[in-house]
Amino acid sequence: MKLPWKSGAEPVDESSETSVDDAATTDSARVSARSGATTPGKGRPTPKRRDAQARKQGPVAPPPTNRAEARARRKAEKSTLSKEERKELRAERNKARSEQREKMMSGDEKYMIARDRGPVRAYARDLVDSRRNFAGLFMPFAIVLIVAMMVPDFAFYINFLMLAFVVFMLIDSVILGRMVNNRVSERYPDSTDGGIRLGFYAFTRAMQLRMMRAPRPRVSVGDEV
Repeated sequence: MKLPWKSGAEPVDESSETSVDDAATTDSARVSARSGATTPGKGRPTPKRRDAQARKQGPVAPPPTNRAEARARRKAEKSTLSKEERKELRAERNKARSEQREKMMSGDEKYMIARDRGPVRAYARDLVDSRRNFAGLFMPFAIVLIVAMMVPDFAFYINFLMLAFVVFMLIDSVILGRMVNNRVSERYPDSTDGGIRLGFYAFTRAMQLRMMRAPRPRVSVGDEV
């Protein structure tokens, strides 16, 4: 039975109001966190663009199999880098290339081409570098002949000198090749590297100027090898 002096409104439960307020506060906190109003610090430095791209690309690709593929990769890499990054990358490559060449010139077989590797080839180079080779005069003599050919009156003499030089160079090269093969056979009797192939290797090195030979000569002219 409803008495007239009582109000029609039901009493409000204070505990339910508190629960509603807490839920609203929690929802507002979640919305604030999602909105990114305050972004917490990362705690680490921002990675470089090149490192970030390397992580995105996944595992490192195998080395190129030919020059065309290497050029295509360099072109694709340059298109993704800034001017400063390309300059830095070029400087790093030049430095690495210079270091590799210096190690190759000093005799480190790790950086040599397959033609120059092995103790037999190193011994053959020492034999060539320890003597004066007639073939070593080819480049200076060729320059002198080119200059002399500008004088028409010397044409006959130039042809004669060129023929004589070629004959003497061939004779000296045959002597050098036989000497290198004999010495290699004595020191390395089990070696299969010899014959015309080793003789031609010695001849090509003898034709180069001493300052241009690679790897760099380890012995001086006249030294015992």
